[in-house]
Amino acid sequence: MNIISTNSAPAAIGPYSQAVTVDGLLFASGQIPLSPATGAVVNGGIKEQAEQVMRNIAAVLAAAESDFSKVVKTTCFLTSMDDFAAFNEVYAQYFTGKPARSCVAVSALPRGVLVEVEVVAKISG
Repeated sequence: MNIISTNSAPAAIGPYSQAVTVDGLLFASGQIPLSPATGAVVNGGIKEQAEQVMRNIAAVLAAAESDFSKVVKTTCFLTSMDDFAAFNEVYAQYFTGKPARSCVAVSALPRGVLVEVEVVAKISG
C-alpha cells in the first residue's frame, strides 16, 4: 500500500491520508471544498463548492498518475438533496465516463460544507 499526498489538494484534517493505492487502484478520502492554498472553505453555494471539490479530486488523481476517466466509483455526500440538480451539473462536467455512484444526504459535513466526494480509480502501471 502506498500513501498518496499532494500539496495541490488540502491536507488531511485528521488521522488519515489524502489517498492510498493498492493493487492498481486508488482509494481517495473524501474531498471537501477547501482551498489548498489557504485551508479555508471556498465562498459560494453548491456549484462553487462542487467545483473546488472537483479541483481537489483532480489534484489527488494526478498525484497518483490517474485522472477522472479512470474513476470507477464515487460516493457523494450532500447536506441537502435540494442541491442535487445543481451538484449534478458540475459533477457531469468531470465524470464524463459515468462511473458507478452513490449519493446520499447527510445531516452535516466537516467545516459546515455542503458537499464531499470520494473516489475509487484505476492507476497507471
